[in-house]
Amino acid sequence: MKDYTEGTQEQKHRRAKKMMLWFGIASMGMSFAGLTSAYVVSRTRRDWLTEFELPQAFYLSLVVIIVSSIAMHFAKKFVKQGVRNKGMLLLWATFLLGVSFVVLQFQGFTQIIDTMGINFTGPTSNAKGSFIYVIAGAHILHVVAALIVVLVVIYNHYKQKYDNGKTLGIELAATFWHFVDILWIYLFLFFYFVR
Repeated sequence: MKDYTEGTQEQKHRRAKKMMLWFGIASMGMSFAGLTSAYVVSRTRRDWLTEFELPQAFYLSLVVIIVSSIAMHFAKKFVKQGVRNKGMLLLWATFLLGVSFVVLQFQGFTQIIDTMGINFTGPTSNAKGSFIYVIAGAHILHVVAALIVVLVVIYNHYKQKYDNGKTLGIELAATFWHFVDILWIYLFLFFYFVR
């Protein structure tokens, strides 16, 4: 059994930061599990809308988020290898793809309103539509947080703070980024299959 109290102060610091991130990820995961569970339970309502098609923008955002995860993976790899220019280029690509994802999500909301006439609240709202707005909106907030983290990583990489193997910041950022990406894949598949 591994003793987590052993090692240098820096090793303990790295383990503590990674553990805090994983606790945060577990907490966020449970929040979305609760939201999707409430969605499932609410399907028994008489006013539940069964004829609901996901907007095309949600399909595009799925592709964008997967590509962003690939970009982040290689950005981390290049930064850890000390290949500064490629690392920076891929960090910016990750950021721009993340911004594109958020824009596509809002386009998806617009498509829901324009094509199906379903608003978040009011007389043209319904439980299913409101759940989709809330769940996707909560995910957008997590993506915005991840975008801020990526900007911090870009700044730190520009300031050469990840030299000499000190790459904890980008490792944590990549883990968080992959989490929000996997979370959207789960949510998309959930909305697609659980009607």
